[in-house]
Amino acid sequence: MSSSMKRLVLLPTEAAMALNEIIGIMTDQLMEGNMNSRWDAEALVELQMRLHLAQDGEAIEIDISEAALLLDGMAFTEVMSVEFPFFEMVQWTSDFVTQELRSYWNEDEWREFAARS
Repeated sequence: MSSSMKRLVLLPTEAAMALNEIIGIMTDQLMEGNMNSRWDAEALVELQMRLHLAQDGEAIEIDISEAALLLDGMAFTEVMSVEFPFFEMVQWTSDFVTQELRSYWNEDEWREFAARS
């Protein structure tokens, strides 16, 4: 993947915290034997370590494939939370974080990434 698909991302603390929670959920799913073909455990751990820096207000480098991985984890969490009383909060958080992450790449870059995936 070209380095042009990497971005230095500065996330609001709340977004970084939410993404760390999402990675925790994704990791739990992997440990339970679910999603092994969908998510890479090493990629999640590496990304989670960088997201801890973002929680402290530091900008971190994220590739579009990592952003897509996080968006997939958020979509999974949202679907799995539909029956919970706090679903609206999950939905709001997912929309907020999605907007933050997607904004670092333009629509052409997202289409190019999707075509390669």
